Amino acid sequence: MKLALNVNGKAASIVVDDPEMPLLYALRNDLGLHGPLFGCGLGQCGSCTVLVDGKAVRSCSVPVSSAVGRKVVTLEGLGTPAKPHPLQQAFIDEQAVQCGYCINGMIMQAAALLQTNSKPSEQQIRAALAENLCRCGTHLRIVRAVKRASEAMT
Repeated sequence: MKLALNVNGKAASIVVDDPEMPLLYALRNDLGLHGPLFGCGLGQCGSCTVLVDGKAVRSCSVPVSSAVGRKVVTLEGLGTPAKPHPLQQAFIDEQAVQCGYCINGMIMQAAALLQTNSKPSEQQIRAALAENLCRCGTHLRIVRAVKRASEAMT
């Protein structure tokens, strides 16, 4: 089955045997995008988070067919190494990465938050990121990075 997707502002076409295949597999295996990561496979850790029509979605637990006709944005679609998105730059500036496994989910969840709330409080940031698991202990830096980005974006 051939599916037409809009990923990071570009048209993409993939062929799948199973339209219920997780969106994550299509992004990584068929389109070569490596921002979203496979973590738990159950939609619980957040490392696979992408934006679908501006909302944070766990790409490991939604079928690729559900993305047809919708706008999908991955970490690669936010900015480039030469011109990072303000959120990506804030994570760099705050050195908010240790192992880096959770960062895709943290940034994408924060991007969804900042689209709906351009000036979130620390409590709102913490609540928005609460379902993203990180074991490295950079939570304070992550919260500072989101706050920094919100200031830079307004």
